[in-house]
Amino acid sequence: MLLSLPRSHTERSLFTLWVIAFFLFLFAPLLVVTAFAFNAAPFPSLPWTGFTWDWFIGTGPRVGVFADKELLKSMGTSLRVASAVTLITVMLGLSNAFLIERCRFPGRGILYVIMLWPLVIPGVILGVSILLFSSMIANWAQEFGWRLTALRPGLILVILGQSAFITTITTLIILARLRRFDQSLEEAALNLGATKLSAIWTVTLPTIRPAIIGAAIIAFLMSFENFNTTLILVGSDAPLTIQMYSQIRQGSTPAINAVSVLLMLSSAFLALILVFAERRSTQKPS
Repeated sequence: MLLSLPRSHTERSLFTLWVIAFFLFLFAPLLVVTAFAFNAAPFPSLPWTGFTWDWFIGTGPRVGVFADKELLKSMGTSLRVASAVTLITVMLGLSNAFLIERCRFPGRGILYVIMLWPLVIPGVILGVSILLFSSMIANWAQEFGWRLTALRPGLILVILGQSAFITTITTLIILARLRRFDQSLEEAALNLGATKLSAIWTVTLPTIRPAIIGAAIIAFLMSFENFNTTLILVGSDAPLTIQMYSQIRQGSTPAINAVSVLLMLSSAFLALILVFAERRSTQKPS
């Protein structure tokens, strides 16, 4: 429906109802999760028995998030994994973007298509494939007396598995911004005596910085909240999503809802950082 065309009162009403229904469908589950995070009941369900902060900071019969050692440990594990994945995928994504955009070589189109494959492969299939491949290499190396523990289920394998598909996301984000970059700016720097590397460092990278920041934020969130691939590759140190899944299977308390609220607030904060970085880049004089 084109908003510029004249519409009847019925059409406007139906369109408004459709928009309201869409946003209700989108945000209603989040609102319900948030409400039960403050419910004094021992289970995340009705009836409502009163308002409480215990599921965040409680230490008595209602153990809150910040008093649950297992949840705190899993948060720390997720932060370490997400930080490592972010660093790896942003560096690889930046390199891939320059390779695809600036270099001309045989098979460049095929390489670009192959890079997109992890996006269409289900996370469980990707995790199983990485686990079987790494286990095969580790078993083969063990025959020669080499113990490649990094290729066994654990945090290192989780980082490698998540990086396998998140790198595609960071590459596409940075590549989209790099394609809009005016290369004449680099040429001007070269004419003024700069080397190719210094021109990229002082001209290109500051220009595409918002895309790099956005790729890093998205990579961090995708890694922190990943479940399917992580479930297949995880070892004894469980990240937050795996720990939450285990607690839900055993019978969860509203502390799980409190964790969800913290995750939503963190995601919103990172999104604001991205918006601020993008707005700041557009306000700079050219």
